[in-house]
Amino acid sequence: MIKHKNLSIFVPHEGCPNQCSFCDQKKISGTQNPPTPQEVERLCDEFLPHTKEEGESYEIAFFGGSFTAIDRHYMLALLQAAYPFVQQGRARGIRCSTRPDAITPEILDILKEYGVTAIELGAQSMQDDVLRMNLRGHTVADVFTASQLIKQWGFSLGLQMMPGLYGCSDYMAYAVDTAEKFIQIMPDTVRIYPTLILKDTLLEKLYQNRMYTPLTVDQAVEISAVLVKMFNEKNIRIIKLGLHADTGMENSLVAGPYHPALKELVQSRMFLDSFMADFATKPQGEYVIVVNGRQRSQATGQKKANITALAKMGYRVTIKQDNTINIDDYRILEGEKQCI
Repeated sequence: MIKHKNLSIFVPHEGCPNQCSFCDQKKISGTQNPPTPQEVERLCDEFLPHTKEEGESYEIAFFGGSFTAIDRHYMLALLQAAYPFVQQGRARGIRCSTRPDAITPEILDILKEYGVTAIELGAQSMQDDVLRMNLRGHTVADVFTASQLIKQWGFSLGLQMMPGLYGCSDYMAYAVDTAEKFIQIMPDTVRIYPTLILKDTLLEKLYQNRMYTPLTVDQAVEISAVLVKMFNEKNIRIIKLGLHADTGMENSLVAGPYHPALKELVQSRMFLDSFMADFATKPQGEYVIVVNGRQRSQATGQKKANITALAKMGYRVTIKQDNTINIDDYRILEGEKQCI
């Protein structure tokens, strides 16, 4: 299987008509100035491979703002700088992220002409009240309409969601509702970004005034584990879970469920949830759980948290590895007897 890679080019704040409650895109992207077409060309030439075989694993990605809402001439200039590298086979396509209310047939025709293959929408929530309270400036209907158009034009569709936004009375219920509506749309990919509080944002003011309480890491892990299971069951690929470690973002972080290994914590929680469901019908005692070697640490849990949790239930468990076990699968053994 080819491992896909992005050459990410950030276009901070450009094109976005709003300052959403959570957003300080300049700090998230680590850059202050919009890239010039010349800089895009230089980056592509410097970082993209020179053979078509290697280029098949690369995409040029315009992230960080609302790409289809920026000045039309500027958008075209960026696409014109990047597209020759697609034509040469040094990248298999271009992807961009944008707002749900910045998609039209005319824009999609332009993107198709210049080698764009994937479009991600920053939906963030599928509840109109939450979108309004976080100053998103678009509606749930906009997400459905834009998604339908993107799929009709033959692009790969990605949707982004942010569990724990301001205005959610029940974080789990709201996150599940958003995921259920995503599943109605059936995107190709999803990104899950638990909400963080950054400096100089509306969320920071709400937090300081005790009007907003962010998710804890444990809550974010619990909610994300449920979401991952929902999307996995529908074969919707999750391409990002949590923001990556970045000095600029970490320096700007005020509060919220940031963890540099959030994905691993979620995988561990999913193993624990499955273990607990299976052990609920078994007598207390000693057991061996056999997993693929690549997932032994996740099955064990951070600081052996899963083993400790099972021990409190009366199950003394040893985790062993067998690379013939499928990823995300496992067997439970009692002595030499296979139970599952």
